[in-house]
Amino acid sequence: MQILLSLSVALFAGLMLSRLAKLVKLPAVTAYLVAGILIGPYLLGAFRVKGLGFISMEEIESYGILCDIALGFIAFSIGNEFRLAQLKTNGKQATIIGIFQAVVTTVFVDAALIGLHFLIPDKLPLPSAIILGAVASATAPAATLMVVRQYKAKGPLTDILLPIVALDDAVGLILFAVSFGVAKALMSGHVDLLSVILEPVLEVVLSIGLGALMGYMFTFFERFFHSRSKRLSMSVTFVLLTVALSMLEFKIGRVHIAFSSLLVCMMLGTIFCNICDFSEELMDRLDRWTAPLFILFFVLSGAELELAVFKDPVIVLVGVVYIIFRSLGKYCGASSSAKAVKCDKNIVKYLGITLLPQAGVALGMALKAEQLGPEGKIVANITLFSVLIYELVGPFLTKISLLKAGEIQPEGKVSARDTAKAEKA
Repeated sequence: MQILLSLSVALFAGLMLSRLAKLVKLPAVTAYLVAGILIGPYLLGAFRVKGLGFISMEEIESYGILCDIALGFIAFSIGNEFRLAQLKTNGKQATIIGIFQAVVTTVFVDAALIGLHFLIPDKLPLPSAIILGAVASATAPAATLMVVRQYKAKGPLTDILLPIVALDDAVGLILFAVSFGVAKALMSGHVDLLSVILEPVLEVVLSIGLGALMGYMFTFFERFFHSRSKRLSMSVTFVLLTVALSMLEFKIGRVHIAFSSLLVCMMLGTIFCNICDFSEELMDRLDRWTAPLFILFFVLSGAELELAVFKDPVIVLVGVVYIIFRSLGKYCGASSSAKAVKCDKNIVKYLGITLLPQAGVALGMALKAEQLGPEGKIVANITLFSVLIYELVGPFLTKISLLKAGEIQPEGKVSARDTAKAEKA
């Protein structure tokens, strides 16, 4: 009863806040995050009334499996953007921009925070500054995808945005692993080439390989069914199975083997959409089925944001510097590389702004950084601070950028009820 009540309250809060957000022309994803904050442990949950909100972080973490599943479906949907016909048009441009803007962002943030380290060395250790530079490279594919879907954005900017967001996370994982290895070397005085070079490359390569294998298996078994409902059920089955397999971790000698669930599920979607002739129809049906799951994911994400980080003025200071230089890095890196590969002028002007949202992947990096002890805790707190700001502001800026680029039609009053009545008439 308690679980069902909490989930129903989360869904209801997200849905009702989305109506208010529509009145002020904010994206629905922002409303879901705000709803999570409202029913989280710092506001309604603080009254300790079960069913009114989430009363503790432990309760929110108990729903972690829902977030893992939601991210799996989000990544699977983004994989749908890697169709060969489309990649022939913008694949080279997306690859160059995706890599360049991630590296530039890391350089910008590293330079700013290392400089800040020399001013306040006791508050911001050098290993923390180096790791935060890599964390800055990651974006939030979930928030970006939700904005694109809500407003049915179409055009050159949208076409190149989603592949870049997907590629960005692969590049970010490698940058983080290298930075994490350097930080550990600074603390211990010993450089471990396995953790700095081999393990991140293996994680990306093995994730792509596992995703490709699951994609081919998915397409093979899909052929045995012809009804839409069974095909939909098979899709759900394989996404759940792929998410489960991507959680595997093991060691071979001194080498730690792990997978990125985002990359694995993206590859699952990529293979499926390119070799299955009815993938577009199935993807559309799957999007409708997962709508409540995505709402829950964002409400839970909002609820687990640590408002307590605002209590420490040093965290706020470092967080503000991090946000400013990450934003500059994303904008300058994306616009300069887009201009270099001769993209449309709207891509050059607005792409960097659409890459600002940051959440799941960055939080995962911060969680791993906590293994370093006090230095890692600083990374986690600053990442939480920035995610809170970016998740609330980022989707709105993405919407504005797509609107300015002419890829979102001005909002009108569209009602499903009115549409249904018109069809009957």
